[in-house]
Amino acid sequence: MLLQKGLEVKDRDFFKDTLSETEVRELAAMAGTENIFARRSPSLKKLGLADKELSDDEMIDLMLQEPKLVRRPLLKVGGKLMVGGGNAAVEAAIAEAG
Repeated sequence: MLLQKGLEVKDRDFFKDTLSETEVRELAAMAGTENIFARRSPSLKKLGLADKELSDDEMIDLMLQEPKLVRRPLLKVGGKLMVGGGNAAVEAAIAEAG
């Protein structure tokens, strides 16, 4: 869909090319740590942390250890970060970016 709109797309597999701490902190600054953290991930349940209140630093450390805890998809459009969502959310982000 993005290519059809003539937009440059950079696809990244977080499992093969993991995010650095700097990158995770940048994403957290753009959208909020809680918003990029996959609270409903089975991986969090396996760690026994599903019901635990976590600080931003704890969530960042967990995302660095377990990439499945980063919500997907992440889409940077026009300096903004869109977290999750389907085609309608992507279309809205593209339209807003101009």
